[in-house]
Amino acid sequence: MLQSAAAAAAATAAKDHDDDDANWTFGQAYGAYLLRHGFDPDERDSVKYVVNNHYDNNNNSNGNNDELAYVMLRYRQCHDFWHALTGLPPTVLGELGLKWLELFQTGMPVAAFSATIESRQLLNDVHEQRVLWDLYVPWAVENARQLPFGALMNVYYEREWDTPLVDFRKRLGITRAPKINILEQPAGAWVI
Repeated sequence: MLQSAAAAAAATAAKDHDDDDANWTFGQAYGAYLLRHGFDPDERDSVKYVVNNHYDNNNNSNGNNDELAYVMLRYRQCHDFWHALTGLPPTVLGELGLKWLELFQTGMPVAAFSATIESRQLLNDVHEQRVLWDLYVPWAVENARQLPFGALMNVYYEREWDTPLVDFRKRLGITRAPKINILEQPAGAWVI
């Protein structure tokens, strides 16, 4: 994957879909995620601030940052794929739920910071905190038990566009995030 520099592009994501993700392919789920939230992977900012700290014995840099920048780009792309895979929306609550899964998958400091510190600071609504701590965190823990560390980072997602979403989740060993019943939410809380 690193050698071919796989990259998500809007043109490659299937965008025709109905409302029941049980009948979708992974590509349809990803395309629906992009459309529903107005995202375009082709418009993503380039990776910046990647420093190459590898030096040879003469204190010369032994390469450029292209490979490291690609790894960070792929990390960001995987985050978007995981939204489609898990059904979590890009809301504060959905992002925090996904950050818990991401923390268990990557061990990245930004995921740890978001999952722990930001979880307490960003959710002012008691109902949203209950959803996070009673539903999303246990879901992330359960998936962490089923998935080897880093397993979701090592998937060539672009080769899975036509794979039925249900089958893809089953093969990876991941479950959809719990659906939130809109009727149980306080007025104006969020829409999923």
